[in-house]
Amino acid sequence: MEPPKDEAQLSYLTQQIRLDIGSARAKANVLSIRKFLTQREIECNDVEELLITDRLLTRDDVDKVVGYGISYHIEQDKPNMDAKPVLPIESLKHGLELIQSESMASGISNKALKDVVTENEFERSLLSDVIAPHEIGVAFDDIGALEDVKCALKELIITPLKRPELFSKGRLLKPVKGILLFGPPGTGKTMLAKAVATESGASFMNVSMSSITSNLNGEGEKYVKAIISLASKLSPTVIFFDEVDSMLGKRENPQEKETTRRMKNEFMVNWEGLLTKDYERVVVLAATNRPYDLDEAVIRRLPRRLMVSLPDAPNRERILKMILSKEALAEDVSLDSVANMTDGYSGSDLKNLCVAAAGRPIHDLLHREKKEKRLAIAEGRPEPELLTADDIRPLKMDDFKSAHDQVCASVPLDSVNMRELIQWHDQYGDGGSRGKSKEQTSYYM
Repeated sequence: MEPPKDEAQLSYLTQQIRLDIGSARAKANVLSIRKFLTQREIECNDVEELLITDRLLTRDDVDKVVGYGISYHIEQDKPNMDAKPVLPIESLKHGLELIQSESMASGISNKALKDVVTENEFERSLLSDVIAPHEIGVAFDDIGALEDVKCALKELIITPLKRPELFSKGRLLKPVKGILLFGPPGTGKTMLAKAVATESGASFMNVSMSSITSNLNGEGEKYVKAIISLASKLSPTVIFFDEVDSMLGKRENPQEKETTRRMKNEFMVNWEGLLTKDYERVVVLAATNRPYDLDEAVIRRLPRRLMVSLPDAPNRERILKMILSKEALAEDVSLDSVANMTDGYSGSDLKNLCVAAAGRPIHDLLHREKKEKRLAIAEGRPEPELLTADDIRPLKMDDFKSAHDQVCASVPLDSVNMRELIQWHDQYGDGGSRGKSKEQTSYYM
């Protein structure tokens, strides 16, 4: 079939095709939302009023629309939580408006990154790895514990970045430009840093030692200088140094190369310049498992030091609820019991435990298939069809007990590293005892 040669007819046909595509998208989106609501036994009688013609909603989009709608409904209408949930269409429309504004802001952020004028190849190299705030994908609500640490980060970073006018009066009340997150591996330090950038609307620069050492052939000083200059152009910006001890460790190491020493000195000079500029909305957020290996000059430039330690039982239960929020659980599963039998587990350890437990139903399904196949062959019947994902049973308490035998805590509570972390926290960390006699617990913030 050839397109019409007449321009008016071609224009009309093109317009009709666009309308048909928009109508098909709208119907598909309504079906996706209705299916999502039905699976969760939530009623909404006017879903057809949602006319979303410009895009096809993904499962994550639908999850966000309904989630934002439920939160808005609870806040505005205070419904009876014991009754079957009924979601007004106005709440769903509110949720849709939120994800549309997020999408629009993301587009603006991407355009802003592309429009940044870079002065040299080092800035251009760094810019390719900068993440816009709406693309990071991690918020504080995604972190199941660490409420005190999140509260501190909101006060120290997010409020100054979003409302700088509150910190313009006097000389003492100035935004903190450097914060250290320290603690055992797997406790959520990197997730916290990403959530800070998301919540504050700041660009996220993740600087690793490997990205710098690859540029140490006489160019290391220029590269670290470009980190600070680019961050200033992208302001507000969160510069995140993961495993900062590997990059900015103590400088008295006799085996350290001269090029590395010069790079550190250059970084210290540029960092000091950033600290003196109160108008620059740039924050350095560093993370380490070994704060006692940091150079003293680095510690001085990170005046606030928050320990992100191993979660206690109530916080382990919160983390488990977050990890298992979209999994099917049998009635005998007690997350309180799982939390109590995982003393010393980090958030990362708990996820590994849940992944191991989730593999058990798959194992049982495959075993069931083999058994049914052997039985069919023995009885001379055709082989049965393979089972599907719908045949996977829910997770049972025995699955978690079995996984507990396989997955252990990655950091022993009585390890040398833990003792050194506790001592460093007491001496230099926020809320440390400063040498006073104080009973220690397994959760320090």
